[in-house]
Amino acid sequence: MFLSDIHTHSIASGHGTSCTITQMAKAASCKGLSLLGITDHGPSTIGAGTVSYFRSLSAAPRKRFGIQLLLGAEVNILDEQGRIDLPADVLSGLDYAIASMHVQNLRPADRQSNTLALLNVMQHPCVKVLGHIDNTQYDLDYEAVIRSAAHSQVLMEINEASLAPYGYRGDTRPNCRRILELCLQYQVPVLLSSDSHGISHIGDFTYGETFAKDCNFPPDLILNNQIPRLLSFLMKR
Repeated sequence: MFLSDIHTHSIASGHGTSCTITQMAKAASCKGLSLLGITDHGPSTIGAGTVSYFRSLSAAPRKRFGIQLLLGAEVNILDEQGRIDLPADVLSGLDYAIASMHVQNLRPADRQSNTLALLNVMQHPCVKVLGHIDNTQYDLDYEAVIRSAAHSQVLMEINEASLAPYGYRGDTRPNCRRILELCLQYQVPVLLSSDSHGISHIGDFTYGETFAKDCNFPPDLILNNQIPRLLSFLMKR
């Protein structure tokens, strides 16, 4: 059983769910989690929350149903310079940001351009996690990315929605295996992330956990049950 899930989406992400943050927290409590992160899609995603929505989160309560809440954003990477779709003053009021490449906002390019986008976005002090870099649509120099993540203290994720049968990013297993190999080599901690849109998959790491075990990835580099260490990573700026 894992105690935290910090890549989840509420109704404010604009697709796939009608669940509020309160409903998400209640579901997380029922599933035995102690820490839940809400990371709604940035405003460049069609139908997602506006800048004003993310600005208002800084005043939201951080505990509901006995669950500690982190309120962040899954920001969209917009170009190879690593620009993202929320301004620095808004991000500074959130707990952390996950930076991800989505084809609607950043068309897949060559390996050099795709990799450069990730290298540059990791320089942003609020970006603490890279989201689903296993996506087969983006050719990447994984070693360059994870070596830079070790220097920047940015976490990698193993995304349940990438490995599960309902996933839509292609056969991500070779990429996930390479990510774990390099995270072990460079001692970059990993998060298991549900990427749950709504309550259905909160805290569900069935495929990610099995995959990590099959790759003989050491549990001490998986931060889901190391809450103080995880929070320390997220709060560094």
